[in-house]
Amino acid sequence: MAIYVDADACPVKAEAERVGTRHKTQVFIVSNGGLRPSPNPLVETVIVPEGPDIADMWIADRAGPGDVVVTGDIPLAAKCVEAGAEVLKHNGEPLTKANIGNVLATRDLMADLRAADPFRQGGGKGFSKFDRSRFLEALEQALRRAARKG
Repeated sequence: MAIYVDADACPVKAEAERVGTRHKTQVFIVSNGGLRPSPNPLVETVIVPEGPDIADMWIADRAGPGDVVVTGDIPLAAKCVEAGAEVLKHNGEPLTKANIGNVLATRDLMADLRAADPFRQGGGKGFSKFDRSRFLEALEQALRRAARKG
């Protein structure tokens, strides 16, 4: 059992480390650089080469049943769900076989809408204390489910 964190632009790295440590679970913080390694022996900072989706591929190649993946990248989430991993977005929203198809379709639709209107501004909402709290609770639950699978 492990936690894989897609760390580029991830606002909940510290929370994932804290929960992983409490559960005595290995945590992989994966990015293409710019992160300070954690002194925690359960946390491994993985620096992958520069390039599109290299961190995503590293995670997708390793995650499976009994693992938890934290990512905001929907295509990566779809691969990990297919592999049997528990997947959470940064705000704690679980991505599952039941909802990943709709999430992918919405992502593609929004990309098309943004491409059709290059002057459109804004759209994303900020990350709140509620999102952080919801993530912590969702990670606890995901680790319990993953432990039953693994």
